[in-house]
Amino acid sequence: EVQLQASGGGLVQAGGSLRLSCAASGFTFDDYVIGWFRQDPGKEREGVSCISSSDGDGSTYYADSVKGRFTISRDNAKNTVYLQMNSLKPEDTAVYYCAAAEGPYVLGYVPSKQYEYDYWGQGTQVTVSS
Repeated sequence: EVQLQASGGGLVQAGGSLRLSCAASGFTFDDYVIGWFRQDPGKEREGVSCISSSDGDGSTYYADSVKGRFTISRDNAKNTVYLQMNSLKPEDTAVYYCAAAEGPYVLGYVPSKQYEYDYWGQGTQVTVSS
């Protein structure tokens, strides 16, 4: 069974940090792009940050709203992707989901849209207070 388990969310004050984890199982982790998405009630799910399936120095995507604050990384040995979130803002409050997309994709392209992803986790709540 394909599983993507997101964890690490919580309640933090503005300016604080959190590290989210996405633990994957049930598929060939190295062959998939992994993305982080977020959604608040009444809003569409949006891509936050994604990392390619390439071994070594993979390509990444960051939404403009999180550039310079969030960092995505993957540990293939642990089948885990991380999202380090610094300088958090109240606008970052959402349920964060990790998802997997099967390639191959052209070099330099990282899928960042919901419809491009095949498997989804249940999400973890991030709440940033002011």
